[in-house]
Amino acid sequence: MRRRITIFGATGSIGENTVDLLTRQGGAAAYDVVALSGGRNIARLAEQARDLGADLAVTAYPELYGDLKAALAGSGVEAAAGAQALAEAADRPSDWIMSAIVGAAGLVPGLRALKHGTTLALANKESLVTAGPLLLATAERNKARILPVDSEHSAVFQALVGEEMEAVERVIITASGGAFRDWPIEDLVRATPEQASSHPNWAMGQRITVDSASMFNKALELIETKEYFGIDPARIEAVVHPESLVHALVGFRDGAIMAHVGPPDMRHAIGYALNWPERNELPVARLDLAQVGQLTFRPACEKRWPALRLAREVMAAGGLSGAAFNAAKEAALDAFLGGQIGFTQMAEVVEDVLDRLSRDSGLTNDVISLEKVLEVDHLARQTAADVVRTLEP
Repeated sequence: MRRRITIFGATGSIGENTVDLLTRQGGAAAYDVVALSGGRNIARLAEQARDLGADLAVTAYPELYGDLKAALAGSGVEAAAGAQALAEAADRPSDWIMSAIVGAAGLVPGLRALKHGTTLALANKESLVTAGPLLLATAERNKARILPVDSEHSAVFQALVGEEMEAVERVIITASGGAFRDWPIEDLVRATPEQASSHPNWAMGQRITVDSASMFNKALELIETKEYFGIDPARIEAVVHPESLVHALVGFRDGAIMAHVGPPDMRHAIGYALNWPERNELPVARLDLAQVGQLTFRPACEKRWPALRLAREVMAAGGLSGAAFNAAKEAALDAFLGGQIGFTQMAEVVEDVLDRLSRDSGLTNDVISLEKVLEVDHLARQTAADVVRTLEP
């Protein structure tokens, strides 16, 4: 029986790499593609759906339903649009689902999928940041499995194969440092969205590339590490590794460190999750260590990247702080890309939102439920908009 596959976020960088691997492994002849989702790139979404013989294609934007339906005319692929359609797509039986929708929008489809006992390949780190306990409890209750797809967490996951968590002393997450890792810190206030959108090592979408430059992406990953692996935050470290070849390291109580080393190609982490528990051949470069020559590491300075400090405060606070942090971060990123605030003001917005909501809303007092997460998400975005209006870019 062919494996049933769904890809949420098929037209983004993670989704495109997933489609590439499926195609290389036989495509429609090897897999039963249940559903694909995308955003505004209707032509590409329709092309993917046709090529893979998908049953359903969903755009997140209801106003683009007519365009998608027209693009799929005569293909036999069903068209749908909107948040409810995404949730309903997650209810369709699948054996393996890629969750690659960017931002908090990926939470609901992921939760719906886990309720059906599926394997969820999780590239949407925001799900664990905003609602980690809820996501993991849903998976356990329904005998579903979550496989990490972020390169760092896939690396930790692989380093832990055959190991006992009790033996883990620390987890070290690496960061490229993004576009501004070598800039004088005083110049960051003048950084533009265009400059922040150019990554030195990885080919990614604009939002995650800017998050890399600000280290908000790494901040989310620190929280994700705590939630997924159950590691004490004091034992989670971040270091800057400009070559982006060591994706993560796990230190054990006997002093040994296991490092996952590989090229900066997301198809490795995606392919590992797709083929797990087996290792299949993947179309990624093989490293020539003599040519690499050296691997360098440097401290991740919290003065340069205050997002890292904020992440530690969120991990210490717990509760719904992660939901507020992520929503404020997304709103601040929107404001920076829209020219409303400067690069360094993104962290100021997030910190102000956390301070206000912690004081006014009691973020750590409520049981984490989907309703509460969505409520805090909405409140944090509103508060961020209020904060942005008080700032001069």
